Amino acid sequence: MRSNTGRPDPLDALDALAVDVPAPGGGRLWAERSGSGSGSPVILLHGAGMDARLWDAVVPELARHHDVVRYDARGLGRSSLPGRPFDDVEDLLAVLDHFGLDRAALVGLSMGGETALDFTLAHPGRVGALALVGASVSGHDWPQDPQSSAYATARRERDAAALAALELSIWAPLGRTATGGALIETMVADNAERRIAGEAFFAHFPDRDAESRLGEIAVPTLVVHGDRDHPEIAAIAERLVADLPDAHGVTVPEADHYLPLRTPERLVELLLAHLA
Repeated sequence: MRSNTGRPDPLDALDALAVDVPAPGGGRLWAERSGSGSGSPVILLHGAGMDARLWDAVVPELARHHDVVRYDARGLGRSSLPGRPFDDVEDLLAVLDHFGLDRAALVGLSMGGETALDFTLAHPGRVGALALVGASVSGHDWPQDPQSSAYATARRERDAAALAALELSIWAPLGRTATGGALIETMVADNAERRIAGEAFFAHFPDRDAESRLGEIAVPTLVVHGDRDHPEIAAIAERLVADLPDAHGVTVPEADHYLPLRTPERLVELLLAHLA
């Protein structure tokens, strides 16, 4: 089958079905469901400036054991650009409801991990397990450094090329020649302009602070990060493992922030063991 963009779908053998999910407040979210539907449901959430292709190398094996849904966050990939403020937590709820999933495991990378944590606090009965991969967390005080200033300048000047170059230099230091490098570069380039446009409508919630409420999250949680990821991601992972009541952490060698494309076999191994 093909997605609604005409791209060949890499998951034909798993009977993947691509659909448009109505987004809260208008617009649509591109989503794909893979697998036989006989296994427990898993939702895959990508990070900022990416799209659901982040999971291309993970879904085929994961979907042999689970009912897997991945989707493009608002304004990224094949989802529509927002025209008004939106909330990723409410978008995730819309995806679960659209597929009739009362309860699912959430696997989130970076921004997707932050959304998964915020969603779990808002809707604890809808989440059976968490896997946080190179995750950020709301309420975390990120250090102000030249990289942060450069990001802010690129956004303010709406310089998509500069934003894409920063994304690759900071978050994908293993480069193009490492596993997954070509797709990472393509995905970042494809989303740079859309990221700038979409983030202008991202709703900010100053009181949303999952970092101070981690002790309220009771579901089993896997915390994974690559040994070549940003140092602040390692610090967040350490905090998550320490403060979540039922969490264990794994550091994956030779992986940067794009871990699902760098070391997909290892990540699938960890996810299948955690979600069994």
